Amino acid sequence: GLAGVSSNLEPILKPRGWEWTLPLARLAFKLGLVALCSFLGACLTFPGLRLAQTHLDARSMAADKPRTRVLLHLGFVAPVLVVLLWVRPLARDFLLQAPLGKQTVQILSDTSFDTLRLWAIVALSLLRLLGTRHHLQAYLGLAQRWVRRMRREAGRIPAREIQQQISRIYCYVSVVSLQYLGPVILTLHCALLLKTLGHHSWGLYPESPSVSPAAPVAPPRPEGDRDGDVQAVVQEILGLLGCIFTPPFFRGLFSFLTWWVATCQVVTSLFGLYFHQYLAAS
Repeated sequence: GLAGVSSNLEPILKPRGWEWTLPLARLAFKLGLVALCSFLGACLTFPGLRLAQTHLDARSMAADKPRTRVLLHLGFVAPVLVVLLWVRPLARDFLLQAPLGKQTVQILSDTSFDTLRLWAIVALSLLRLLGTRHHLQAYLGLAQRWVRRMRREAGRIPAREIQQQISRIYCYVSVVSLQYLGPVILTLHCALLLKTLGHHSWGLYPESPSVSPAAPVAPPRPEGDRDGDVQAVVQEILGLLGCIFTPPFFRGLFSFLTWWVATCQVVTSLFGLYFHQYLAAS
């Protein structure tokens, strides 16, 4: 994506004598992408820790419900499956050139593989949504655990303090819901933007071939026509943006963001499991 943007910028900047700004544009884009990834990673840290806690509690509450436990486990490993779809040797290379003895067989085409990834993200997001009620119920179960812990403490605890602790948990349900649903919605939105701006297809109808826009050429305009000058400048700017931000650029950008959001969920949730099982228990 970035290489395509650089190749599209070069014929636009050279006639204007601005070719020296091309390395600066690349550096600015990379720094902006690093800042965006850092912000997303920071925003997804605490939701991952909360997901690990509610997953452990929901799993213990569904000890006698094997179907619910399977749903919880599948929902927890859903980001791992998304990450694996972006590992080229495990997904794209295997499905496009599957080894069969001494020969290679092409199971899917490149377009079909992109469609498969989009449908997989939608299916895994729906799978996570099915476990919302169990995770929220596991969070509400913290009130009962707090009451049991207070009863084991020495001394007399006022009933008002117990009510405040319980009401604090119920007032925080909306925040916990956002922490659980936020990463799912963010992943789904990245996938939908990848499909729309990257000109992918759902596979339900033939994909129309994408044509790269040509570099805009400003038409001649009469002198003294200010309205025409403004309109021509606006059209030229829009044409330049259309030449720079092409479908291959959006494919590379939103493919990376989809992979990054899923990777952040995997890392933070696995660390949350380790924290709640070993560090918090000690």
